[in-house]
Amino acid sequence: MLLDATLAYLHFLCIIALVSLILAEAALLRPALIAQSGRWLARLDIGVAIAAVAVLSSGLSRAVWGAKGWGYYAHNPVFHAKIGVFVLVALLSIMPTLQFIRWAKAFRRDPAYMVPAAELKRARRYVMIELHLLVLLPLFGVMMARDLHF
Repeated sequence: MLLDATLAYLHFLCIIALVSLILAEAALLRPALIAQSGRWLARLDIGVAIAAVAVLSSGLSRAVWGAKGWGYYAHNPVFHAKIGVFVLVALLSIMPTLQFIRWAKAFRRDPAYMVPAAELKRARRYVMIELHLLVLLPLFGVMMARDLHF
């Protein structure tokens, strides 16, 4: 029981870290802030990637060693939907990540570099879509905890 509670707690902490970091990216992806933040968005995005791996690792640990065990999750359609949404968010994060890397290189070459408005808007749109999709994950978690299915 203590192991299950510990795994759940770690999973929640990782989720909070992931959402906080993505929210920070969204907050910094604004025209008024990008000149200062564009230099280190790529570093912040590394934190997002680490937090995402931590969420996935802690969640899978919970599924394997938690109270319900892998047998419960392996055949649960809500679990599969949750993993699917998480993978979709990860795939959507590729475009902003590549953009942040390009911006960081551009700022290193030219400290006066100005991020094109269209690129900024596109990166922010992707990050906002990620955040909106992440809202589904707690819903799926609640459904699994109550043994609800689609």
